[in-house]
Amino acid sequence: MNPRVARAGIGLRQPHYRAFHTMQPEVGFVEVHSENFFNPHDAAAEVLQQVRADHAVSLHGVGLALGSACGLDSQHLEQLAALVERIEPVRVSDHACFARAPWSARGIVHASDLLPIAFTQGQLDVFCAHVQQVQERLRRPILVENLSSYIDFADADYTEAEFFDALVRRTGCGMLLDVNNLMVNAKNAHHPTPLQSVCDWLDALAAALPAGAVGEIHLAGHSEQGGLVIDDHADLVSLPVWMAYVHALRRFGATPTLIEWDDRLPPLSMLLDEAAQAQTLLDDVQREATSAGSVPCDYTGASWEMTA
Repeated sequence: MNPRVARAGIGLRQPHYRAFHTMQPEVGFVEVHSENFFNPHDAAAEVLQQVRADHAVSLHGVGLALGSACGLDSQHLEQLAALVERIEPVRVSDHACFARAPWSARGIVHASDLLPIAFTQGQLDVFCAHVQQVQERLRRPILVENLSSYIDFADADYTEAEFFDALVRRTGCGMLLDVNNLMVNAKNAHHPTPLQSVCDWLDALAAALPAGAVGEIHLAGHSEQGGLVIDDHADLVSLPVWMAYVHALRRFGATPTLIEWDDRLPPLSMLLDEAAQAQTLLDDVQREATSAGSVPCDYTGASWEMTA
């Protein structure tokens, strides 16, 4: 196996466990949803231990609800800490969202969804406090992922890029950059040239963040349903997302990259083909970085018009 600075991985889901064990594919890492492995005594935990023996594992959570003003779920955090100790993952991540809130006599309830946040000073303070709490308990920095959001808030003290910059600088956390989420948001905002909008967003983020702050990139498919673009992770990565990904690599450098596929799962071989494509692009960018004078990202006007 040739050493690589950054490698591509896949999200490992239960229907692929057997095929993955049989094939033992050469992937840079596998990523799993943390909450599915909190029970250390069930079959899933045993599978993950076997996978960890041969592969780097990244833990990606959906339940910390870091932006919830009512505080973190201490039991959830303790279960995550125990999982981190058992698995020793290469990365731990969650989302820039909230999900917990008080609801009359029922006390604190969890919405079981990734609900968007407003980019305000108050929300930043909440986020920073919770990220620091998690990092102190895990004794490691975490990555926070930008969200696909279907609403905008009237109140905003920061752009999204400025919000992440402030979060990273105040807490020492990193960012998990989801390129597909950016494309979903650009399309739902009805930008006439969504690819250019995404690349402009990436340029703004690159100008704001400290070097090395982006610790992982996510790529996935999306679909259009009833006039709304849905981040469903149920299809191949679209060409515009691949193009935006190359732009991201040239702005942030070669970065470990995950292919996410959560619904209507294809054969494992198709997921591995997507990871191989990401690896090819990673290798190209890494070769560029070691050559004299990298070529800047330059798309034609026709490329910007793509909406598929």
